[in-house]
Amino acid sequence: MKKIILVFIMFFSFIGNTNAELKIGFVKVDQILKEAPQAAQSNKKLETEFKMRTDKLKKEIESLNNSEQDFQKNSLTMSDEQKNQKQKKLQQARIELQRTERELREDIDLRRREEINKLQNQVTKVIEKLATEQNYDLILYTGVAYASDKVNITQKVLKALSDIK
Repeated sequence: MKKIILVFIMFFSFIGNTNAELKIGFVKVDQILKEAPQAAQSNKKLETEFKMRTDKLKKEIESLNNSEQDFQKNSLTMSDEQKNQKQKKLQQARIELQRTERELREDIDLRRREEINKLQNQVTKVIEKLATEQNYDLILYTGVAYASDKVNITQKVLKALSDIK
């Protein structure tokens, strides 16, 4: 009997402790990745980093298109052998151009992922700092079905990110 009473006392004291008010926050990560000043900076950085290669690729595409148009115009006056040689040349150039374009896209995607990871690390540090400074017990993001505006601290995180230089 004493054991049952002891279990009830422990159970109710545990329930009493869990009913203490929790401070919970929620962060919309996708909004932060769009609106954080670091996101705009990394986009500009990537644009500058790949501008030369992108411009060169655009010029090569334009040149190939002009060559193909010239071929279409002049193909009537060419011999079959000349047509075949020119078509093979244009086809090889198109394949090479597609390979170059694919490599550029892959390089840009790789660098974009690196920049996003860097931003996510900054966001995590800011969230941890905000949580300790403002005594949050739990901060959630991603995979939450619903969070009211009352617990949404996204704007606080964005402000903290904009304060980082």
